Amino acid sequence: MPNKNKYAKLALLALPLLAAGCATAPPSNTDDICEIFREKDDWYHDAAKAARKWNTPIAGMMATLHQESRFVHDAKPPRTTILWIFPGPRPSDAYGYPQALGTTWRSYQRATSNYGADRDDFADAIDFVGWYHNTSQRQCTIKPGDTYHLYLAYHEGQGGFNRRTFRNKKWLKDVAHKVSARAQRYQRQLNSCEASLKKRKKFLGLF
Repeated sequence: MPNKNKYAKLALLALPLLAAGCATAPPSNTDDICEIFREKDDWYHDAAKAARKWNTPIAGMMATLHQESRFVHDAKPPRTTILWIFPGPRPSDAYGYPQALGTTWRSYQRATSNYGADRDDFADAIDFVGWYHNTSQRQCTIKPGDTYHLYLAYHEGQGGFNRRTFRNKKWLKDVAHKVSARAQRYQRQLNSCEASLKKRKKFLGLF
């Protein structure tokens, strides 16, 4: 009997660890926004809140996060190599879902007074993307649904975008087209399931 109690206690202690692992694992199917939001219970609420706050479509923000990290919470840029063999330093301190640089993240924290925000927290990450896209809309005169140009500004910064630093970067423009296409696909998918996602949130909110 003492052994049973011991194992029961160990199982209870392990539950929070298992829950944490599930919470930070990337979605199983990152190509379907409906499946993403069904699997990650709080993500639709977080994305919808950011969309309302920053006048930025959910699909565009989610497509940006997909491109940056594939929804891996602690993503980092791959290390450089020294003499083609030895691991070298990372090219930047970009981190988390949005792959935001430390300096840019601190600017977001100051601008929003959200000093406790973390780059590896989805709610904070999507709010950051919404804030950044909203800033690009205003400073670069980009429409909210123009994911192609919003992603270029996300990558180059608003100043770089206005200087057209992307002009001769074919690879970057190709990536921006991919992000735009994904946003359009996500939007079509979301059109088919958003009503049920809203109802689901209300239903879960009763408990």
